[in-house]
Amino acid sequence: MTLTRQPHAGGAPWPRRVVAHGGFELRNLIRNGEQLLLTLILPALMLVVLVRTDLIRLDTGGAPAIDVAAPGVLALAVMSTAFTSQAISTGFDRRAGALRLLATTPLGRTGLLGGKVLGVFAMEAVQVVILGGLALALGWQPNPAGIAAALLAVVLGTGAFTALALLLAGTLRAEAVLAGANLLWLLLVVGGGILLPAAGLTRFLPSGALGEAMRTALGPGPSGATWIALAVLAAWTAVFSVATVRWFKWE
Repeated sequence: MTLTRQPHAGGAPWPRRVVAHGGFELRNLIRNGEQLLLTLILPALMLVVLVRTDLIRLDTGGAPAIDVAAPGVLALAVMSTAFTSQAISTGFDRRAGALRLLATTPLGRTGLLGGKVLGVFAMEAVQVVILGGLALALGWQPNPAGIAAALLAVVLGTGAFTALALLLAGTLRAEAVLAGANLLWLLLVVGGGILLPAAGLTRFLPSGALGEAMRTALGPGPSGATWIALAVLAAWTAVFSVATVRWFKWE
């Protein structure tokens, strides 16, 4: 008896695999209560506290508090999703061996990383709709002329913090990633210039640059500070990306 190989159905095109993995990453973020608290609930609470209470007094320079708080909260949401969530999930996937296994599938390493980035952008779109809608309900009137610059800040901020997340997740033990990512998130929120206006050298941190870019882009009137902040973000994105390519370990 002669055995013949039966033709098998071809796999899905590579872009479709990446999109499917991006959807998987998004669902994981939404289903994770701890990460949902960090990426949506806490930013929403911070927005209400900054605008409707006197617990934290903002230096607004005479502008309404919402004009300073809303861009800062959106920047915080980007950092929370791109950095903290990705660092922790990737770190534990690496410890469990899931990264190594997925990298050997037709998705491949680039598809795996592309799906993660796509999932981050999808989650950020959800955040912009929910948090932006809340800010508008609280009286925010963003500058329409700065929307393009703000979107560029989101893209660069996502790139910088996702690369940093992968750098930590690919070089440290999962437990160290969990502790380090949460601690660094807290330090950047308190003194990194992302939620409140940056001062001094904090403008040159990735968090300070992202917050500054969002505030100046969406504030009243154009500002050259927006482009300086975007240049700082682009530089951090390049540095973290090169470091990740150099030192990231899949197992």
